[in-house]
Amino acid sequence: MFIRDPDDDDDIDYPEVTNKKGAIVAPRSVKDPIHDMIPISPRLSMFIDTKQFQRLRNIKQLGTSYYVWLGASHNRFEHCIGVAFLARSMATHLKESQPELGITDRDIECVEIAGLCHDLGHGPWSHVWDGLFIPQALPGEKWKHEDGSLMMFDALVKDNEIPLNSKDEKFIKALIFGDPSQCSPDEKLFLFDIVANKRNGLDVDKFDYIPRDSHMIGDKMSIALPRIINSARVLDNQICYDIKDANQIYDICATRFKLHKMVYNHKAAKAIEYMIIDALLAAEPHMQIARQVFCPDKYLHLTDNIMPQIEATTDEKLAPARDIFSRIRTRDLYKLVDYKVVDFPYADMFKECITPEQIVEAARALPTTEDPAIRDLVKKLCAQDVICDFSLMHYGMKEDNPLDSVRFYSKRHPNRGAKAERGVYSNLMPKFHAELLVRIFTKHAKFFGIVQAGYRACLAAMPDLISFEDAAALEPLFAETGALTPPPAGAAAVSAPASTPPAPDAPSTPRGKRTFSRTTSFTFAAAGGGGVSTDPALFSNNAFTTVSPDFVPASPSRGNRRGKRRRELGMDEAGAGSGSSNGKKARVG
Repeated sequence: MFIRDPDDDDDIDYPEVTNKKGAIVAPRSVKDPIHDMIPISPRLSMFIDTKQFQRLRNIKQLGTSYYVWLGASHNRFEHCIGVAFLARSMATHLKESQPELGITDRDIECVEIAGLCHDLGHGPWSHVWDGLFIPQALPGEKWKHEDGSLMMFDALVKDNEIPLNSKDEKFIKALIFGDPSQCSPDEKLFLFDIVANKRNGLDVDKFDYIPRDSHMIGDKMSIALPRIINSARVLDNQICYDIKDANQIYDICATRFKLHKMVYNHKAAKAIEYMIIDALLAAEPHMQIARQVFCPDKYLHLTDNIMPQIEATTDEKLAPARDIFSRIRTRDLYKLVDYKVVDFPYADMFKECITPEQIVEAARALPTTEDPAIRDLVKKLCAQDVICDFSLMHYGMKEDNPLDSVRFYSKRHPNRGAKAERGVYSNLMPKFHAELLVRIFTKHAKFFGIVQAGYRACLAAMPDLISFEDAAALEPLFAETGALTPPPAGAAAVSAPASTPPAPDAPSTPRGKRTFSRTTSFTFAAAGGGGVSTDPALFSNNAFTTVSPDFVPASPSRGNRRGKRRRELGMDEAGAGSGSSNGKKARVG
């Protein structure tokens, strides 16, 4: 028996479905700001109308970005419905355009359900949970939100008595994970390119969140979704696209990069992320939050609402967590001290040489001024006051061009898929499709100036801490341009560029397995210097963020307290130090 949605203009007939109470589940449609009217089949309703899926209404799609963009209040709930809609649209298009593929209604339904349930396991504030909190709260655990999605999917099916045979269940979970090895070997491999495409990252998950996120922040970035979906064609067991759409597909990857750079990694959103993590870690010993990821009944209630739950407590043991949340509410955020964009090949090098411990050590080794306020702050500064944030931003496949993993066909050769070489769709390609954004934060504004000074001392010392072996490892990455060439054996090290501040005479810090020898080191210098040549800006300071060591920024909630601090130390306003006295102006140089 079939039933029809009275509000659906497409006159779709759905098989009759009954829930665990024996009631017939009616089809319906929902109005979506991105995809307009989305039909919801009775079968899909059985998954949506559950506690496990409704939980996603309380998890922000963009996490802490909502604190920056007022419109970014959308949740994982609507995103997952959008992904399900696009997953069905893609699978249906392939079935109708290529009947020889043998795609069945069962295949389409499984792909649609996988799209709907792919984010079931997201924790509070989305990627803040599995990307930052869990690694610190549960060191050694390799738990990711995909693991949570599989756990919550199993609970959803069991608790709601959804009729689903074991083969379909394994197939859906394999689609969520993007791993064909987790299901029957007779499943169609190209279907794994739809929801979680591990081949090139081009999937309906991105097709939904890119236009949805950009629309909600008020900076709409359109994707010609009907054209892209209708362009899809299966060749050699993978989804290929018309070469005419290569530029549009590349633009999708470029737009992803733009969103990560401008929205997802905004400095205020990132500062709030670290504040939330510190608050949760402070509450962890008393609330045992992290372990709830392994219990579906407890995880069911773990959402963004954990913040007001902690704020509502009166237990003194949770006071530190409440204090941090209070700072978020009053906009007393961790402060961005300095930042630098680093080429992808140098990412690991910067992660190893720029750490909170090394910044504090460098700050203490700096030549001290006669200002007692600075001397006092340096003594109080510790590694826990400093955050080194490394955000790798890319087009979807780290340093690689995603289109190198996409196959295209043409009107003249519709059954032959091939890579689009350079010159076919554009020659304006970066050498690396990824870069590292290095940012230094301080948890307390009073340390702003001295943390920056310590960071810059580490930056200046980096050239003298890099061995010839490091250069040899980087050389293949730059072989085409010749930008990096190790010096000949026995060559003397050359001095750093004039724009780079001299390294302080600070004691060296152990850095794990890698050994840095000053006797066999070189410095990066301008071309022709006889050493290793590269862009002098690699270790240079950011002229737009430069402040003096005694600088303290103003705060929307605190105002300027620098004068108060100096008076408490018995100093007049004309005391030593050349920083700004109002917390707003900084000496640039």
